[in-house]
Amino acid sequence: MARTASLSGFPEWLPEERLVELHVLDTLRRTFELHGFSSIETRAVETVGQLLRKGEIDKEVYGLSRLQDDEGDSAAKADPHALALHFDLTVPFARYVVENAGYLAFPFRRYQIQKVWRGERPQEGRAREFTQADIDVVGDGELPFRYDVEIALVIAEALNALPIPDFLLRINNRKLAEGFYTGIGLTDTPGVLRSIDKLEKVGPAKVAELLKEELGATDDQAQAALKLAGIRTTDTSFVEQVRALGVTNELLEEGLNELEQVIAAAVLHAPGRVVADLSIARGLDYYTGTVVETVLVGHEQLGSICSGGRYDALASKGNRKFPGVGLSIGVTRLVSRILSQDLAKATRSVPTAVLVTLNNDDSWGAAQDVAAQLRSRGIATEVAAKAEKFGKQIKFADRRGIPFVWFTDDDGKHQVKDIRTGEQYDADPDTWMPSEEDLHVRVTAAG
Repeated sequence: MARTASLSGFPEWLPEERLVELHVLDTLRRTFELHGFSSIETRAVETVGQLLRKGEIDKEVYGLSRLQDDEGDSAAKADPHALALHFDLTVPFARYVVENAGYLAFPFRRYQIQKVWRGERPQEGRAREFTQADIDVVGDGELPFRYDVEIALVIAEALNALPIPDFLLRINNRKLAEGFYTGIGLTDTPGVLRSIDKLEKVGPAKVAELLKEELGATDDQAQAALKLAGIRTTDTSFVEQVRALGVTNELLEEGLNELEQVIAAAVLHAPGRVVADLSIARGLDYYTGTVVETVLVGHEQLGSICSGGRYDALASKGNRKFPGVGLSIGVTRLVSRILSQDLAKATRSVPTAVLVTLNNDDSWGAAQDVAAQLRSRGIATEVAAKAEKFGKQIKFADRRGIPFVWFTDDDGKHQVKDIRTGEQYDADPDTWMPSEEDLHVRVTAAG
């Protein structure tokens, strides 16, 4: 089970917990690379002006200043050239694409796994420092809609390979929503989206109240918006349900068509993993089409473990546009739930498979030679620190979670002991291999 961090919002892992996190990261990397995504890393720091270009996220940004500076945070936020830690990876990636466009081949497929920082109130599933894993495809001038479909399928495949409960990708389309709101006479569509985005937190009655008080909606308009948000299907039947609401709008039809394509492909290639959920809005203003939030079934209170969507105007240089679509997995949120619920565990707490014992202090050099022979064949090996009684050296290996102990007598005869079973037998450091299961640490799902 994950420990409580001594500094709230900044989690740290024990070695065996870190092995679970590394398994998650390695699985994601492997899946992303199988689909042709290249890895990049962007700087941790951006200018405040760059970070705050889109969306109402200024309260979440950590500004940077030297300790000897007298200026307060408010002054730093007012200066667009001040520096701050990035709060996500999409905004820095958009800047990266613009600055490096001459060196990239479009459509550019990238994955990125890095720490991000947000000044949020720490609670379960929300940390101030956490790791995200993003995949995006960005085009030059245009980006075919088929990438919206592909991104969703790649994420479903990646999550399906992890030791987590069932999950659902809840997908909507901003064009569909904005077209519908415009069609019923609500012109402040970003405002409506922000209100609808609060639906699960405050409930439909409160959202209707917000729409009327803050956006001037009538009772009929508020109820129509809520009816749209109430549509949720596991197939493309949502199309007819939306049309049955009697609203006509060109943007609405475009969004309906796009969402229908995503859901139709998902039903075919990732059955049971995707739903059309017309309540999904996403709070950041840079999304322009497909929007996605992903929840663990039975753990919905944790919030979204993977989110993102289509953004057509976030990256631009003069008249040149770089539309993109991407999704971001909250790795730290996911790992915290895996650990707290004992959903998976490492087969041992350290990478080491073998501890080479010492007969006496003079045998250290020979023990290092044995360790080098084993390591040359990919066997993780340690040498004991002290020439204590063998019983103590074996107990040390047991405490560390090391499965095998290696002995070399004064005549150069080698034996290896599996301390889990007590079996001990002759072995040659040039040829001996543990089983494939013992060679590397494995992370297995509980049960």
